[in-house]
Amino acid sequence: GMKPGPDSIGIVAVGHGCDGAAARACSLVGMESSRVADVLKDRPGWFCDCRRMEILGAFTTSSGATVELLYSQMYSPTTLTQARDFCTLRYTSVLEDRNLVVCERSLNLGMVPSTEGFVRAEMLSSGYLIRPCGGVGSIVYIVDHMDLEAGRAPEVLRPMYESSAVLAQKMTIAALRHLRSLAQEAAGEVVTGGTLQPAALRALSLRIARSFNDAINSFPEDGWFSVASDGMDDISISINSSWNPRPVGLKCSSSNNLWSDGDGGVLCAKASMLLQNVPPAVLIRFLREHRSEWADCEHDMSCSDTLRTRVYGAAALAGAELGRREVPMPLAHSEHQEIMELVKFEGYDSARDGALVSKEMYLLQLCNGIDETAIGDCAQLVFAPVDGALSDDIPLLPSGFRVIPLDTGFMDGYGLSCTLDLASMIEGGSDMDAAKTETEIASNNLRSIVTIAFQFGYETHNCDSVSVAARKYMRTVVASVQRVAMAIAPRVGSTLGLRNLSGTTEVLTLVKRIVGSYRINFGVDLLRKQPSNNEELFKMVWHHSDAIIYCTCKSLPEFIFANEAALDMLETTSGSLQDLRWDQTLDETEKKNAYSDITKVMQQGFAYLPAGIRLSSMGRPVAYERAMSWSIVDDNESMPCVAFMFINWSF
Repeated sequence: GMKPGPDSIGIVAVGHGCDGAAARACSLVGMESSRVADVLKDRPGWFCDCRRMEILGAFTTSSGATVELLYSQMYSPTTLTQARDFCTLRYTSVLEDRNLVVCERSLNLGMVPSTEGFVRAEMLSSGYLIRPCGGVGSIVYIVDHMDLEAGRAPEVLRPMYESSAVLAQKMTIAALRHLRSLAQEAAGEVVTGGTLQPAALRALSLRIARSFNDAINSFPEDGWFSVASDGMDDISISINSSWNPRPVGLKCSSSNNLWSDGDGGVLCAKASMLLQNVPPAVLIRFLREHRSEWADCEHDMSCSDTLRTRVYGAAALAGAELGRREVPMPLAHSEHQEIMELVKFEGYDSARDGALVSKEMYLLQLCNGIDETAIGDCAQLVFAPVDGALSDDIPLLPSGFRVIPLDTGFMDGYGLSCTLDLASMIEGGSDMDAAKTETEIASNNLRSIVTIAFQFGYETHNCDSVSVAARKYMRTVVASVQRVAMAIAPRVGSTLGLRNLSGTTEVLTLVKRIVGSYRINFGVDLLRKQPSNNEELFKMVWHHSDAIIYCTCKSLPEFIFANEAALDMLETTSGSLQDLRWDQTLDETEKKNAYSDITKVMQQGFAYLPAGIRLSSMGRPVAYERAMSWSIVDDNESMPCVAFMFINWSF
């Protein structure tokens, strides 16, 4: 259970050990019961992950209850998994005691097949019980219980679909927050910045979040199609030539040239990657507060020149192009750390005659999930270029970042409570900060999946050049995020893990065996210099540039230890290494050769392996120029062991 504080929205409990993921909540809401039911039943009106909900059929029973057949779709939160859809039956009734009940669960009907590109998920018994509570409103009970078919997702991403804490944050708590916001607005308790009313800001927030989901998913039925990859990386490009940012009747400012008047469309560059030991809230807060760390592409002028005409379609370039003064203007700041703001950039641009002219541009920005104590909550920073005058029907072309926690331990109750000065960490930080961080985090390993999507407007004649430039720019953004994550991670987890491992007798013994057996089998030293003590020996192996892996040879080899480079290659962590199966890392060609290689090693003590391909825990191919393998020599070892070293590897 998540116990409420003075300003809590209610009491929330999450399921443990049940089928699928489940959450339950109870709260007092200052709204009348039928109004609560209407709001909650309109799921697309408050749940930004709900793409659509259709009532396929409905009838009223003799007792006045309503029965509805529904078809719903939920976005995928990342580019690496498919979206989910549901076919459900919903029953709404007022009971004899005046309580209002809404029940919903899945039906297995062949007449409503799953749509192409979606995985059919199951909603187990879920719904709402709403009790009238005198003149103060209603007591609302919410139950969400779903089987999201985690087995259809890559193994490393399955916790995202299995976690009850994630379901609680995304749906159950979100529903209560929405009800509370509506009640506060009705009571006149909500104060916003700017001229827009709370309802208009709420609609804008939902629109920008849902448009970002549309970009990540790029559904073909919305007009999106994929562009062939250049094979150099995992960045994908999707194009929508029929997309129009202007709502009907809307006129955009010609002075800002937000959207082209010519033929064209929108192009979306997307990428996802696994990060280790980087709490989502910490990373997103840093990206929001230090835009120059990732938005500046001036060092790559071929990229910048091509995108200069598309700058308003690429919101990330705001700071890089216009210059150097950023003025955030808060629009709304909720109690659960969701921030909506209008960011004004002031600077100068060169006119045709060479003179400097004053110039402004604006971003509408939504940042949520930065409450570090929220268990299982994803964090995201989404922004869209806009004219200075906000309205609830402005065209939106959002880009941004989403970070989703993956580790079960993190979701089951770990919340980071320390506040980090990340700017100083990039520059070095202090030992005191590191000690505090390590104390807070203890021995938790954090894994997160980061999804990045940037949208660019294009015209028909320059689609190819914008595509090339967008892919190139995305590479710089991905590299910047990785650099920032590496600056955060050593303080948050890697340094702690290194210290814990280096102080473990078993691991020190294992590292000595790896180094000593290499010398015996190959006649040369693995390390370039002799370490002065055990800790230095461990650090030299841990930070070795090549990927070193230690396995026991059972019926199938089992991973026991991997250095830092090997964990990066396998896209896993020390805590999750032993859960990774050996055969998962082999492609079809390697499966044919791997066992003969091990047999050869066990017979002659070592082997030189040619260039090949391995697979990471996320299924990504990893190429290496060559590899070496050697048996671990130890008289007391009851089970044969082998070490591998992969040289010059890359994705």
